[in-house]
Amino acid sequence: MAFTADTSPDRFNTIELDGFLGPNYVITYHHEMFRSINNVKKQLSTSPIACQRGPAFLLHQILDQIVDYYSPVLDDFDERIDQLEESIFTLKRPNNSILEEIMELKRSVLRLRRISAKQMDIFYRMSRGEVHLIPQAMLPFYRDIYDHLIRVTDLAENYRDLISGALEAYLSVVSNRMNEIMKVLTIFSAVMLPLTFLAGVYGMNFDNIPELHTKYGYFAIWAVMLLVAVVMLSLFWRAGWIGSAEKKTARQHKSSS
Repeated sequence: MAFTADTSPDRFNTIELDGFLGPNYVITYHHEMFRSINNVKKQLSTSPIACQRGPAFLLHQILDQIVDYYSPVLDDFDERIDQLEESIFTLKRPNNSILEEIMELKRSVLRLRRISAKQMDIFYRMSRGEVHLIPQAMLPFYRDIYDHLIRVTDLAENYRDLISGALEAYLSVVSNRMNEIMKVLTIFSAVMLPLTFLAGVYGMNFDNIPELHTKYGYFAIWAVMLLVAVVMLSLFWRAGWIGSAEKKTARQHKSSS
């Protein structure tokens, strides 16, 4: 079996544990330290009740504590996903670090689900009495471990959906930011187009342009250009192209408050 050795979603790691159950003994083999096994050893040093109830109960004590250590992993995933969603909706500009974090969390959650699903098959067989060394009186204890693993697998599936939703939200926010930039550039180009036309017409080197010889022609063309720019900006404002982002942000603040 493979169990979690690190409760951090950033460095989700597992180590292998081999267990051997006999008529009057339990042997565990592992290359690294297991907190659950150390806890059981401490319990046995203070009270030998677990040994008195048989090797199947002693194995249950070890496995139960190992599965219980999934809880801090799930709590860390839950907290990290909440932080990730908050950082996405407060994003000012595209950030590759957020995208990397999303993909890293997704890989970790998929690994957690894959491991817990494989362990469910083992505990399902143990809880149904397929292991003859586990007496019938001990089967409810192993069913309890199996129920915990079902919860772990279901939460891992939910976290995968949440992370997929966070990825879609990130892409949507980046797309909206890009649309805002393109809208600003479009407004600027639309305002400058008639002004460039006027400057091009009166910048031609022809002597038969009546306005070139008027006394206040320079000031008049500036007034016309400013008037055209103001009229176009006012039309864009009424159409909702200018100030729409600020209005949406204000409505969101009002609804949250």
